Amino acid sequence: MRPAADAAALQVRAATAADLPAIAALHTGARAAYHRARFPDMPFDVVAERARWHDAWLRDLDRGDTPALCAARHGTVVGAASYRHRADHHRPAVALHQLHVDPHHWGTGVGRALHGACLRAWRTAGFSRAVLDVLWHNHRARAFYTRLGWRPDPDRRPAPDATHLTLTLDLAAPPAAPPAAPAPGAPAPAGR
Repeated sequence: MRPAADAAALQVRAATAADLPAIAALHTGARAAYHRARFPDMPFDVVAERARWHDAWLRDLDRGDTPALCAARHGTVVGAASYRHRADHHRPAVALHQLHVDPHHWGTGVGRALHGACLRAWRTAGFSRAVLDVLWHNHRARAFYTRLGWRPDPDRRPAPDATHLTLTLDLAAPPAAPPAAPAPGAPAPAGR
């Protein structure tokens, strides 16, 4: 059962080393959830995977040039995001490096809150463009980013055997409007 979306209880803040065990657990759980249908025999949610992602997030925090955010609901970390500067075709941009939400909190506004915090930081820092690489077969993530205004990068057409699609977001454009509320009785769209 999905927790109720309690916007007042959701806080987005800078991630710290103390958040890393929770971030690694939710990152591993999210990867397992969105890869399970494609790779049913792959053991994503295992101790080694958690250790791997813990170390990856720790390296990002230690680098100092990869800000990391976490979203907490009632004191429990339920989502995390990180980003870094990226020079791309002589067009500097900020790259959304990671954005993961605990699968038990999908569709409750956590992903949208993390994304909004990233946008505010990017615009404050003066970035005019953002990029991200999303797994081609992760239709849930692609739909989420499309709803938020991300579009395929026309300068980075994927090769026929590509596993990732590069998306871009014009930060000078106004933020995407939230989707209209579904009609009474209609299922809500899947969200992050």
